[in-house]
Amino acid sequence: MQTQLADFIRDTPQGREADRILRTCVHCGFCLATCPTYQVLGDELDSPRGRIYLIKRMLEGEPASQKTLAHLDRCLTCRACETTCPSGVEYARLLDIGRHLAEERVGRSLANRMARRMLRYVLAETRRFAPVLALARRLRPLLPKVWQRQIPSLRPAAAWPAVRHPRRMLVLAGCVQPALAPNINAAAARLLDRLGISLVVAPEAGCCGALSFHLNAQEEARDYMRRNIDAWWPHVEAGVEAIVMTASGCGVMVRDYGHYLREDARYAEKARRISALTRDVAEVVLAQEERLASLVQASVRERVGAVAVHTPCTLQHGQKLKGLLERILARAGVNIAPAPEGHLCCGSAGTYSILQKSLSQQLLARKVAALEGARPARIVTANIGCLTHLQSGTRLPVSHWVELLDELTA
Repeated sequence: MQTQLADFIRDTPQGREADRILRTCVHCGFCLATCPTYQVLGDELDSPRGRIYLIKRMLEGEPASQKTLAHLDRCLTCRACETTCPSGVEYARLLDIGRHLAEERVGRSLANRMARRMLRYVLAETRRFAPVLALARRLRPLLPKVWQRQIPSLRPAAAWPAVRHPRRMLVLAGCVQPALAPNINAAAARLLDRLGISLVVAPEAGCCGALSFHLNAQEEARDYMRRNIDAWWPHVEAGVEAIVMTASGCGVMVRDYGHYLREDARYAEKARRISALTRDVAEVVLAQEERLASLVQASVRERVGAVAVHTPCTLQHGQKLKGLLERILARAGVNIAPAPEGHLCCGSAGTYSILQKSLSQQLLARKVAALEGARPARIVTANIGCLTHLQSGTRLPVSHWVELLDELTA
């Protein structure tokens, strides 16, 4: 694609990156077939190709409007288009630039700005989110049923094993996961303990920054990144093997720390090292699959029944780790139920399920129908946002896949 970027952005880091990405797009339209919002709305401006066109116009100096911002906001950033694209267009990075520019030029209503600020204020800090969630759970019986489904039930954590192995890895607690599902990291710690690896937590680390970044508070997000790097760095220097992510949404963000902090002279090299050390927990378990198979208790496996696997977009499209969950669970002897349209987003997408509720609910209904089609006994996934979103739309139990393996190997 030919470009003629306007003077205001041409020679900036964002302009150079956007120009490089735009020039790789050949407007073939392959992305339309895998774009969830295009599948629902049928409007090309709600497809990657259409949004690329809108961003290109802005970068070339054309005016933006509220409609421009609305089309960009409706993108889930699921990155299914990147998996499909034969030209390797880095659409998500271009979208970040486009959203930032559109919001600067067009602006948002006071109500919209306040809602986004409140989401960042509450969700990004566990100490704020946990009491809000606790209050919502207490009030749940008094709320309309449609709201009750959106408030997840309490999922208490079981014991965390003592640190006892020479092999040690860090694990990110995150922001909402410790309150929503504290057993996920505990289950990962127990599972890896049986595989000869001790998981440790750096208490000062918190939100990965994804929530703020995708709400266009990009400098705030970089501050979260720096905080995490500072918290992890003593452990890195002490020789931890990896930084393990049990939420694939956090994983795709931390893998990009090196990119987002590339202009920061103080943190650039550390950020690159952190990104290189980052592993999804599935990668860690896969490396131990022979030992894992020997730990699985057949009697427990028979009680589990068929399992439908939902691979989050951040795992299959963002981190390019498609098929890992199915391979690990199959190695453990789990009966995996077929689930069509696995490439399509469930509609969670961070705060998307709050800010774009109608679209999110349509995508949820479609995803749940696909997962329930073969009548499995339960659903597993790899991201806390997907987990809570899916659970709001189905009566089947939904859990993290490491919780299932923890159960099978206990």
